[in-house]
Amino acid sequence: MMSRVKRWLTGESEARDVVVILLITLLVWEAGVRLFKPEPLILPAPSVIVAAFLETPGVFMRHLGFTVAMTCIGFVLSVVLGIALAVGIVYSRFLERTIYTLLVALNSIPKVALAPLFVIWMGTGPEPKVAIALMLAIFPIVIDTVLGLRSVDPDMLYLARVSKASSWAILTKIRFPCALPSLFAGMKVAISFALVGAIVGEFVAGSRGIGFQILVAQGQFDTIRVFVSLLLLGLVGTVLFFLVDYAERWVLPWHVSQRGRHSRSTER
Repeated sequence: MMSRVKRWLTGESEARDVVVILLITLLVWEAGVRLFKPEPLILPAPSVIVAAFLETPGVFMRHLGFTVAMTCIGFVLSVVLGIALAVGIVYSRFLERTIYTLLVALNSIPKVALAPLFVIWMGTGPEPKVAIALMLAIFPIVIDTVLGLRSVDPDMLYLARVSKASSWAILTKIRFPCALPSLFAGMKVAISFALVGAIVGEFVAGSRGIGFQILVAQGQFDTIRVFVSLLLLGLVGTVLFFLVDYAERWVLPWHVSQRGRHSRSTER
């Protein structure tokens, strides 16, 4: 066990770097609070926040689980629907002029302004949270996937057409593999947006979730519980981002970005 810990501490690990940065941030925060002694209503110490979480961990984890579930469902739906829309936009000028323009227009509207409509249309259950998460997450996926599908070498497409490859074969064996790096770039942005969308949905109409916990704590001027919720959201958002990043490494070990990352690690 100790040898594994030693290898983790001395080896190259992004997870270790993140943990170290978070610990340093918390230590500086704790030291600053103890030194300057602000009112707990303004800025509580990390030790106080952790103690508040440990008082009722089950409550926080239950609400956090609901928020994560809404986030993941919205994110998965945005990936599936976003890829389908991107393919349609690339292959259809009509969809490019209609759907693409509509997505740009919707992305320009503040989602908080649209959230009440989703509550009116879908009620106060999980559906509006998933819908808002989907709406926020789908835009970067569509944009980056369209870019990736259009970034194929024209000579490669010409060779495929000369070889009488079908449109399906060109899409699945040439365009889509070339678009995967761009798709994962969009997914990294989308997973954070999906989490924001789920929280927005809980702010507007929710009886569960971390967003609902923040609203309740705000109404009671309970700053400590607000910070507990915010730290949990920051932790979950970081974990979800790195899960997508690790999935990218697993799917695209051949891509130049991954080879470059590996070469930098070996140089150190």
